[in-house]
Amino acid sequence: MLDLLLPLIPQRYGKYIEPFFGGGALFFAAEPKSSIIADRNPELINLYVQIATNLDAVIEELVTYKNDEDFFYRLRDLNWEDLDAHKAAARTIYLNKTCFNGLYRVNKQGRFNTPFGRYKNPTICDIPALKKASRALKKATIVCGDYLDVLKKYAKPGDFVFLDPPYVPVGKYGDFKRYTKEQFYEQDQINLAEEVDRLVKLGCFVVLTNSNHPLVHGLYSKYKLTVVPTKRTISSKANTRNGEDVIVVANRSVLSNMSLNAQVEKYPRTRFMGSKQKLIDCIWKQASRFPFTSVIDLFSGSGVVGYMFKSQGKQVISNDYLFMASTFSKAMIENNTVRLSDEEALALTEEKGAVDSFVETTFRGLYFNDDDNHFIDVVRANIANLKDEYKKAIAMTALIRACMKKRPRGLFTYTGERYDDGRKDLRLSFKEQFLENVRAVSEAVFDNGQSNLSMNCDSLQLNATADLVYIDPPYFTPASDNEYVRRYHFVEGLARNWEGVEIQQNTSTKKFKNYPTPFSTKNGAFSAFDELFSKYKDSFLIVSYSSNSLPTKEDMIELLRKYKANVEVVPIDYTYFFGNQTKGKENRSKVQEFLFVAY
Repeated sequence: MLDLLLPLIPQRYGKYIEPFFGGGALFFAAEPKSSIIADRNPELINLYVQIATNLDAVIEELVTYKNDEDFFYRLRDLNWEDLDAHKAAARTIYLNKTCFNGLYRVNKQGRFNTPFGRYKNPTICDIPALKKASRALKKATIVCGDYLDVLKKYAKPGDFVFLDPPYVPVGKYGDFKRYTKEQFYEQDQINLAEEVDRLVKLGCFVVLTNSNHPLVHGLYSKYKLTVVPTKRTISSKANTRNGEDVIVVANRSVLSNMSLNAQVEKYPRTRFMGSKQKLIDCIWKQASRFPFTSVIDLFSGSGVVGYMFKSQGKQVISNDYLFMASTFSKAMIENNTVRLSDEEALALTEEKGAVDSFVETTFRGLYFNDDDNHFIDVVRANIANLKDEYKKAIAMTALIRACMKKRPRGLFTYTGERYDDGRKDLRLSFKEQFLENVRAVSEAVFDNGQSNLSMNCDSLQLNATADLVYIDPPYFTPASDNEYVRRYHFVEGLARNWEGVEIQQNTSTKKFKNYPTPFSTKNGAFSAFDELFSKYKDSFLIVSYSSNSLPTKEDMIELLRKYKANVEVVPIDYTYFFGNQTKGKENRSKVQEFLFVAY
């Protein structure tokens, strides 16, 4: 990982501090002028002190050692604390060079117990390397102690701190196993994250490595995380040698660059299926790693991700095959300046002439009472008479949101008033809901200085390019369906005034036929992803997908690697706000959301 870590060391800093020193690879590569290196393993610290201060005696002892199994076990059985310091150091080097995979492992009594490695010709005494290491170590303060004590004593503003702690085990959450006789459990990981926060506030520049685990992402979500593929050289099983590490960069500058503009909080919250409202921090954290000025939100849905990018000053092309979704983005992403006043909104609620009563007659007794249906028809008619396209979009967005808020769960897959949980939204009148939503949508309008665009077309047919493309398609899983039209047919019809659709009169919900989408089948999803990744191979790609969907994580990685040299997977624990992720007694509402980052 040195090629990735060395560029992260700032050009100017106070001291280099590494309190989980271990093998010290980064220290020896960086050769800092002033440093504090520490570890709580006293045998290891003795080694480095002796290399720094008594190298000739260590070499004189080490050159007598042979690569012999009997000799190995006789030396291994000795207690290093009973030996002279330079002989103990020579023993440590010898065991490391001749044991299995160089693995430092101890038993419950703290005694080294890694077996003989059976290597034909290991380099037991590399004198040039030892001399170079000695020169570097002479300039360091070498400390044996707990990392917290070391950092509290030595870390000062402007210092560079590298942290390489025992990793979170990848496997069952909370299954923390020992690496040496010392243990590093979940609470230790939490304590370490709190210490990182303290160091950042102090003014230090911190780089940390750990495993690619949800706990790590959660603990360091405020900082810049990079997921990198790694190989484990100490695993006895070949199939477990490949892994993924996380590199965390934490300092005040990163916090400033990573933070979202407060404008994003003005986006009206909704219960739209698949909305990424809770994930925008994670999405921005990944996107902000790349240099880009333009972005395509290919499946805009609720519009919150596109709005987030707009709030960060990016030029946004927002697209969705649902007309209602493109109406949202027309009102709040493409629109930079136009708002709808309270007076104009109130005027839209007043009956001024003939009303076609389409909703009142077509959907009588299904979703709303007769008065509410009539109110919808009145507002529909008045919106149609507006001249300004953005005022139309604001008003229609507000009417759609009012309809969804007046429905328990915000869905139109059932009729009647089931699931009424007594929420305030359900108690407000339709007029109050509409006026509140006009105000919320209008307040979300702002000018980011870019020419943004709202589109309504099939993702595979969109004729546009951008520096970064965010892809959040319908998730295909055999256990559920991903048909948005079935859930939102009423408000989708409202957005397009039921033009170009044929209502299925024989259905209890009066829905219309779903739009064709390749993401409704396994094979279709595979082909569609492949085509999209090929189409946008010259852009940075961020793809949202669920752990319980197809293609699988491994399939997605393989597809992306056809077109991208680097593919990272960022797992995020996520709970669906509502939906159909339950089958029998098995609850699949809690899943992992994956962010695939390809570049």
